[in-house]
Amino acid sequence: MCGIIAYVGAKQASPILLEGLKRLEYRGYDSAGVAIINGQLQIVRTVGRVSVLEDRIKEIGSLEGTIGIAHTRWATHGEPAEINAHPHRDDRHGIALIHNGIIENYTSLRKYLEERGHVFASETDTEVLTMLISELYDGDLEAAVQGALREVTGAYAIAVICEKEPNTLVAARKGSPLIVGVGANEYVVASDASAIVAHTSQAVTLEDYQVCKLTPTSFRTSTIDNEHVTPRVQELELELEQIELGEHQHYMHKEIFEQPNSLRNTMRGRINLREGRVVLGGVGQYARDLVKAKRIILLGQGTALHAAMIGEYLLEDFAKVPTEVEYASEFRYRNPIIEEGTVAVAVSQSGETADTLAALNEAQERGALTLGVVNVVGSSIARETDAGVYLRVGPEIGVASTKAFTGQVAVLAMLSLFIARRRFMSTEQSRELLGALECIPKMIEQVLADSDRIRQVTERYIDRENWLFLGRGYNYPTAMEGALKLKEISYIHAEGMPAAEIKHGPIALINDGMPVVFIANRGAQYDKVVSNIEQVRSRGGRVIAVATEGDKDIKNYAEDVFYVPDVPDPLSPLVTVVPLQLLAYHAAVLRGHDVDKPRNLAKSVTVE
Repeated sequence: MCGIIAYVGAKQASPILLEGLKRLEYRGYDSAGVAIINGQLQIVRTVGRVSVLEDRIKEIGSLEGTIGIAHTRWATHGEPAEINAHPHRDDRHGIALIHNGIIENYTSLRKYLEERGHVFASETDTEVLTMLISELYDGDLEAAVQGALREVTGAYAIAVICEKEPNTLVAARKGSPLIVGVGANEYVVASDASAIVAHTSQAVTLEDYQVCKLTPTSFRTSTIDNEHVTPRVQELELELEQIELGEHQHYMHKEIFEQPNSLRNTMRGRINLREGRVVLGGVGQYARDLVKAKRIILLGQGTALHAAMIGEYLLEDFAKVPTEVEYASEFRYRNPIIEEGTVAVAVSQSGETADTLAALNEAQERGALTLGVVNVVGSSIARETDAGVYLRVGPEIGVASTKAFTGQVAVLAMLSLFIARRRFMSTEQSRELLGALECIPKMIEQVLADSDRIRQVTERYIDRENWLFLGRGYNYPTAMEGALKLKEISYIHAEGMPAAEIKHGPIALINDGMPVVFIANRGAQYDKVVSNIEQVRSRGGRVIAVATEGDKDIKNYAEDVFYVPDVPDPLSPLVTVVPLQLLAYHAAVLRGHDVDKPRNLAKSVTVE
């Protein structure tokens, strides 16, 4: 969701802010803007990409100053337009503000402020917050921000400057991530470490309801009630090289091809093959609680939900623990039954997904033990859960998740075996499965070598606007993930479902030449999948099959086959998903779309 970058120090702010915005482009946005103080407040805003903003600044001639804020906006309140773009300014004191999140009570606040004489130019909730700070401002920007935040409800990460205090930057957060990079007589505030890492490796992650006042030579952290907080400076677990494209054309391509190494990192130090056991330090102290668990609830959205669905199969298959998967956005508004012995697991790449975080809090309040399966170290879910396991797949820049999905599945497999081995699974069975898991990276490398042929096959179907993805058992969620990838970046309508479900209505959609992707690896339900393939073919569908190496029979039923290595069925999604990722990637490129910045999508969805 949106992107925040702010700077105060001795250097020219404009180049730092523009560079930061480019680092944050992957988060999804439709407009961008920058505000800098140099005697007076200067604001430039544009609709479109950061490059458009950069060109506008060049037209102006110069935008000098050593303090500034910048933002990429994804429209929530008000259409994508310059007037609604950030930064917003007040009408009295030269205050400018950028904001991620949603102010839920903005309507009543706006009415109050209009009665106080404030004139609004936009439709946004962010301008309301700016005017509220202005209404409370009496020469102390920090105090005005604290006072305003005591009056608002909702989520926010903000950075604020004022031309009457030209050396002061104030930042605050609740529910949306915000990091303060600490340099030598300079500070960089951002919503993501990727915008900071080029300038410093030292950072403070703000907690909810915290406010930070920064000048070139000082740093003060407090609560919105002005209670002093001692900041904890940490080393960023991110290197600049990790977020560079290198030889790849797109981040998604880079991240698909990083999966062998990212999975090795996920498993490194966590598998003791000789003893047939999993070592998960992040949940070790709760091992007994997990072994005694009566029920596990997996919470997620989007790709994370598909990984959780596979996790449900794994936990029930290996650990024999009753498990269910919930859309976090639905769980948070139900009246869920949380009994003693319930464990809630939040699955999220960013660790900031608003619905998942809210669902987690609901489960926690009702007495569940909570775990996080996240990628971003120090994220909200990581901090608020009782324990958890990091994916360790490295930064994922592409909006369409790839290596985080395989990382999530691998972690859920290890968590399942962690519990299973302690409940009843034999050393030999555990050793066999863990040995197979360790072989997955090498097998993915084999699949990636087929990328060019997958592109050629994709090209033959690229003009078709409706696709189906079908699978059974462990690969039903994989089919859903394949359909989601195609939808996200190629804008082709695609649906994923259990293969057997096609007979109960969706078969009516099949027409001559319609592409239908079947995951037909050699598993327990292989014969059933072949039967479903025949039903599709008889109605004119064109079958693309993902099949196990050596399966020559499948060529009798499919127009095209993508082969994957033979893997135990429970671990098969880790390899069967890869050709689907490549198919979606090539489809988007062939259709001329911006693979890393698909329309209307954000990397981290931090609002409802």
